[in-house]
Amino acid sequence: MPQSSAPPILPGATLGILGGGQLGAMFAQAARRMGYRVEAISEVADCPAARFCDRVHVGDYADADWLAAAAKSLAVVTFEFENVPAAAARALAASAVPVRPHPDVLFITQDRAREKAFLTRHGFACAPHRAVRSREELHAAVAGLGLPAVVKTAAFGYDGKGQRKLTSSADIDTAWAALGAGSGGPTELVVEAWIDFDCEISVVAARGVDGATAAFTPSRNAHAHHILDVSSVPAGLPERVLATAIDTTGRILAALDVVGVACVEYFVTRSGEVLVNEIAPRTHNSGHLTIEACETSQFAQQVRAICGLPLGSTRQVAPAAMANLLGDCWERGEPDWAAALGVPGVNLHLYGKSDARPGRKMGHLTALADTVEDAVARVLRGRGLLRHE
Repeated sequence: MPQSSAPPILPGATLGILGGGQLGAMFAQAARRMGYRVEAISEVADCPAARFCDRVHVGDYADADWLAAAAKSLAVVTFEFENVPAAAARALAASAVPVRPHPDVLFITQDRAREKAFLTRHGFACAPHRAVRSREELHAAVAGLGLPAVVKTAAFGYDGKGQRKLTSSADIDTAWAALGAGSGGPTELVVEAWIDFDCEISVVAARGVDGATAAFTPSRNAHAHHILDVSSVPAGLPERVLATAIDTTGRILAALDVVGVACVEYFVTRSGEVLVNEIAPRTHNSGHLTIEACETSQFAQQVRAICGLPLGSTRQVAPAAMANLLGDCWERGEPDWAAALGVPGVNLHLYGKSDARPGRKMGHLTALADTVEDAVARVLRGRGLLRHE
């Protein structure tokens, strides 16, 4: 329920971040510009958020006493990654500090089976699916859903981790061995019917303490090797499709009673149907372009939402694109930063990670332009120059 009676948390207060990754770092930057202090709660001291926080509490997420001690200085806590234990968020809430979104939101969205059950229960359109706990149930699910299909671990999956595409019956046992109990890994999997989609889009939106919502313009997302590669806005889709995605996002945030920022990813089918793919209860990679492209960034909006302040304008000032920089950009040596920044309109964001591993998100480029096609061309040109292409 809306918590409109709660007093706003004003600048000067200390905000907490559960997790210390790049999303926490960008949240901290936005919060400090608005006059807040920020403290991260992390299992790792040398984390991206540490560069912008007033303090980093380092410990074990399973240590309730440590979490209670960290909570003493905080006015509110949010999270920057859904693969932190929901129990840690609940321990913080038990220490009488508001946790926004509520730990129940984290509990639902960090597990694909629970998330799909929530979507089905509330009537939100998503791919046909089944949760399975055994090899036999996996075979039965594929028989019912048909091939091709996708099998995913229920928990701890992101950026394509923990999933396999099934194209023939021979793939089923292989997938179970890799992802199921036979590997010593998770015991619950989710099987989804394959969606022959036209494109993927996402909507980042905020919901305030009073229940007010504000959505950013949907972005079109292109992936490479299951990792987001390029996001661009406007998405170049019919207004009906965009309106459906925005409306559905608002209803999902209301059904979850989110206070904060969340992102809903969608498949858009060739017939124009909009199907929910995943919910991220936090700021999102596809929303990074809002830093330059919108009157309020997703991170400033997150601060406003969890602090009970009025939500900011999500108006976009120009067409924009974002390209991820993975560790692969370092394969030929130090990237050519000067060359990339020589491309008109290109902005560089690095996350401060020292170990540039292939597939690891190290930063991103954004660009504004007169057209979305030009914005995409600019970030791709800049990234190509980084790689000495």
